[in-house]
Amino acid sequence: MSDVIVNRVADSALQTIDLEAWIPKEEPVVFDLKDFLFMGLIIKEKEFRTSLQQTDTEVYKDKTVLITCSTDAIIPMWAYMLVAALLQPFAKELFLGSKEEWKKQKLMQEIEQVNIEIYKDQRVVVKGCGDEPIPEAAYLAITNKLRPVAKSIMYGEPCSTVPIFKQPKPTV
Repeated sequence: MSDVIVNRVADSALQTIDLEAWIPKEEPVVFDLKDFLFMGLIIKEKEFRTSLQQTDTEVYKDKTVLITCSTDAIIPMWAYMLVAALLQPFAKELFLGSKEEWKKQKLMQEIEQVNIEIYKDQRVVVKGCGDEPIPEAAYLAITNKLRPVAKSIMYGEPCSTVPIFKQPKPTV
């Protein structure tokens, strides 16, 4: 009997996709409209415009800016347009929503850009554990993208997977 330990996972032809690696690592800057509202609740156009003009735009230079309102205020559409007009020349990217929504959108864009040809007729494992939570929509999107080309799709870790899809064997 041989004492050689064989790592069958390392020797397998599994392609692993780690969705967590596709989440942006940068820390976006938040632009909270609440700070520009009268009593934290109401937009007064003249005061809003004046406040925007006094904004230090250096804080947003070459950054992803998440535009949000942390209070339950009704924000007119033109207010978002004024913020975009102010920040666009400085910011790398403007996004309306939370950090989680932004990360989800970036992840979905990464999935959309995947070259599926490298997964053609391959056994693919989509990693299931990590430090960063992955939205359910990302698992749905990557499965949808891979299913037409992958030989099989599994979820989990290469040493312990849940089968998701397997191409049927060709009939003779």
